[in-house]
Amino acid sequence: MKSIRAIEYKDDKLHIINQTKLPLQLEYIVTDDYERIAESIEKLEIRGAPAIGIAAAYALALSVKNISEDSNYNFYNAYKRLSITRPTAVNLFYALNEIKIIFEQNQTVRNLFEILINRAKEIHEDDIKKCDLIAKNGLSIFNNPVTVLTHCNSGALATGGDGTAINVIKKGFEKGLIDLVYVDETRPLLQGSRLTAWELNEYNIPFKIITDSTAAMLMKEGKVGLVITGADRIAVNGDSANKIGTYNLAVLCKHHSIPFYIAAPTTTIDLKSPTGDYIKIEERGKKEILEINGNKITADNYDVFSPAFDITSNFLITGIITEKSVYHPPYNFQNV
Repeated sequence: MKSIRAIEYKDDKLHIINQTKLPLQLEYIVTDDYERIAESIEKLEIRGAPAIGIAAAYALALSVKNISEDSNYNFYNAYKRLSITRPTAVNLFYALNEIKIIFEQNQTVRNLFEILINRAKEIHEDDIKKCDLIAKNGLSIFNNPVTVLTHCNSGALATGGDGTAINVIKKGFEKGLIDLVYVDETRPLLQGSRLTAWELNEYNIPFKIITDSTAAMLMKEGKVGLVITGADRIAVNGDSANKIGTYNLAVLCKHHSIPFYIAAPTTTIDLKSPTGDYIKIEERGKKEILEINGNKITADNYDVFSPAFDITSNFLITGIITEKSVYHPPYNFQNV
């Protein structure tokens, strides 16, 4: 199967697929400006925890490009700016801190930019390898061919490689272990119907888009054999933050005795969060609820509550698939 790359660094610039244009238009953002990359993260032109981290690593390295004096000022301004873009994605802070460590060790070196950009490339390459290992480990969750349901987008568009949960689905389909994929549209920004559907179509994997509220009926009728999603942050005890609506699915799976899996690299595990109670949940603006693609669907003076993520309790998760292993309850990621 073909590979999709949401992020590429070439010709000293970052090339990012503008995911707000998909699936109707394939457009690239090409820039070496850290502020433009920060805006892309905030606007969800690039999204998905691993992809956000990789983009931020490149952005922070690019902040010292062509800076001959006072690189400290530019670097720390960029660090501060990038760190406030998406607070729930732990990969963002992992990547920024990795670049910061290298900067502080080499800030007086003449080829500082090359050193930082090479570290960003290493973070990117590491994620590609992790995605492949997650998919390999994920094959163990299948016994017989099943119909799978997924939520949001956890594929190549969300990572530096071929994805997490979608990569497991991709490899499972290649092995004849998946018959069909139900794709939650994933309100309010429709990452399922826009992004996951686009990826699956590119891979020629059979799928059907459903409204988020259809999942319960399908489970009741025995039409879903397994649910798998990604994660943006995982606590030490296994509580997992993912796109709003993931918790709904986990509760439904528990009720209907359907396995519920999460796939994510170990860089998504936050060792500073003992439980999900420590995870900060980002809230989005009201326009994302009151409008679709810039078109008003209700009165714009109505109040909204729009959390970007929810927390799935560890006891609802059958297994967490990482590049190292498939972990099962009770979870304790303190030494991962």
